[in-house]
Amino acid sequence: MKILQVLPALNSGGVERGTVEFSAELVRRGHQSIVLSSGGPMVAALKQHGAEHVTLPVHRKSLASVGQIRPVRALLRSLQPDIVHVRSRMPAWIVHFALRGLSDEERPALVSTFHGLYSVNRYSAIMARARHVIAISECVRDYVLSHYPVPPDRLTVIQRGVDVSAFRQRTPDSQWTDALLTQYPQLRGKQIILMPGRISRWKGQHQFLHAMAEIRKHNPACHGLIVGGAEGRKVRFLQELEKTRAELGLEDAVTFLGQRSDIGNLYLFADVVCHMSTRPEPFGRTMTEALASGTPVVAFDRGGAAEILHACFPEGLVPPDDSSAFARKVLDLLTQSDFHIELPERFHLQAQVESTITVYRRVLAAGRGSPTQAQ
Repeated sequence: MKILQVLPALNSGGVERGTVEFSAELVRRGHQSIVLSSGGPMVAALKQHGAEHVTLPVHRKSLASVGQIRPVRALLRSLQPDIVHVRSRMPAWIVHFALRGLSDEERPALVSTFHGLYSVNRYSAIMARARHVIAISECVRDYVLSHYPVPPDRLTVIQRGVDVSAFRQRTPDSQWTDALLTQYPQLRGKQIILMPGRISRWKGQHQFLHAMAEIRKHNPACHGLIVGGAEGRKVRFLQELEKTRAELGLEDAVTFLGQRSDIGNLYLFADVVCHMSTRPEPFGRTMTEALASGTPVVAFDRGGAAEILHACFPEGLVPPDDSSAFARKVLDLLTQSDFHIELPERFHLQAQVESTITVYRRVLAAGRGSPTQAQ
């Protein structure tokens, strides 16, 4: 098959990384993989495994995106993909209007993935108008069925899979460790508590700082690592976090590492990984990656994060928004040396790829074209 995935950009984030990993698997299995986005640093990884990238500004949430309808329509005519898989709302709208100008014979089958619990409005509804809809967790599936007229037989839950073999090594590379400790000597000899995720108010970095303040009262040998980039307006929130760190007296106990490309080694370097989103999250890719590395995870018991831990490591769950209970759970896990972590098959990358290809074949068997034309 020839598959065109469409998303805003290939900068950083779970959706972007998942798109690249999925593309690599498509190529490995003999399919033709093309990704359309506005570009970004992950384009190099995409091309490295043999996929094609097309750069168009499909990311702008403005009327300027109307100007991309004709270029995308021309691209569809030129590429003639079997499947167009949209992974975000603005690109989905552009594709929707681009498809309107194609004949039935030219029109590819349209698949969408709900990567989030999007606000319920007309703008978000475009994601429910594909021939088949994928939800990345059961909680997303329930959300979609509750708010949009999607027949259950047109919706499939496919968890975002992790390449277990890439995270299974139990110790980080010694050269990598030496380099990290040379750059950050304050980490030497400490128990490391890792908080991965882009800098965002709802991702929970503020709550993490307060939990760290409590953890340090009981275990001064702990050090917190906040890993994630601050883009655009999030730079101001990062400054807020740095101020809060100082107010809590944690300047020598919590380090901001910024955006990193070595997250696999950081999972292995950490003693505990934290997930503290302040609202239900649709999934939690960092959690499955950490668990695949054998590192325990602590998370609030809600949303997709709860689904993951209930299946893989239930002892890591704590009541939502209870930073004190979170701190106690981390302290408890730091005293243990052996953990029973199980990653069911549905959380593996291979299972995700196989399930998605099955969806593609199913929609192609039902006939090409998009139901959006008639809606």
